[in-house]
Amino acid sequence: MTTATTTRPTSRFFRARVSAITDLSPSFRRFTLQGDDLADYGDPGFDQRIKVVFPTATTSIDDMPTGEDWWTAWREMDDDARPPFRTYTTRYVRREAREVDIDMVSHAVEGPASAWIANAQVGDELLIFAPTTAHEGVSYGIDFVPPAHTEQLLLAGDETAAPAIAVILEQLPPDATGVVVLEVPDDTDAAYLPHHPGFEVRVASRAGGERHAFLIDAVTDAADRLAPAGRGAEVEEVDIDRDILWEVPRTAKGGAALKSAPLYAWLAGEAGAIKTLRRQLVTARGVDRRAVAFMGYWRLGRSEV
Repeated sequence: MTTATTTRPTSRFFRARVSAITDLSPSFRRFTLQGDDLADYGDPGFDQRIKVVFPTATTSIDDMPTGEDWWTAWREMDDDARPPFRTYTTRYVRREAREVDIDMVSHAVEGPASAWIANAQVGDELLIFAPTTAHEGVSYGIDFVPPAHTEQLLLAGDETAAPAIAVILEQLPPDATGVVVLEVPDDTDAAYLPHHPGFEVRVASRAGGERHAFLIDAVTDAADRLAPAGRGAEVEEVDIDRDILWEVPRTAKGGAALKSAPLYAWLAGEAGAIKTLRRQLVTARGVDRRAVAFMGYWRLGRSEV
């Protein structure tokens, strides 16, 4: 007689309610989410991507398809019936307390996510698509995949990348070394990042200045110091108005593409700026493209979904 076994999903939707809201700086707001369901919430580490489903005036989180092929079901819904979702990073997991922290960027209301962030209250509910505790091995939701041996790390992005950079810094060993470049909306947002003894941190606000100017200049300067001399590797350009700018070098099994590299760069944020930074590192300075992960988290003037 054969006994059927049920395989637990490695990722699924979690329902949770807001138990605390903490303003960390003018641009970063932390939502502490609580619920019995979160005892099964997984945390593979580093920049683990998750999806957060928001309610709106016309849609409820209960309208979100949560079956195995939820993405297809969601895409097939009428535009005005789809609950919106956005991508975030798990900041902290306290499984025994059944709590999860998610840090979100607070800015002028421009869409359903920013509206929810601005107006949320304790007791409000969300859906989170995230790994479960059944998850083992490689997570394709993690984009920080450096070689086992890396002399220097370069972490760079705008405010949307800050929570992921913060988690990476907290989880790297103390002997890791490198440079962080972060562009934020407000001068006092600089205090958001945690300290790491091996990293030089360069943070500046764009208040009164041109968007991405500091980010591009500071990464170019860091690359001059960190990148090895090389002839420049041609890259295939991505049409960021049509395609997703996202490339994380991996082996067929999902691990790092290289065993060792003098520099590993992780770049995330607005797609236009990230495209420029990718070109600066790979084409202009010859950094091996297998040692550069770049993610266009968002596109200026466009919503994610």
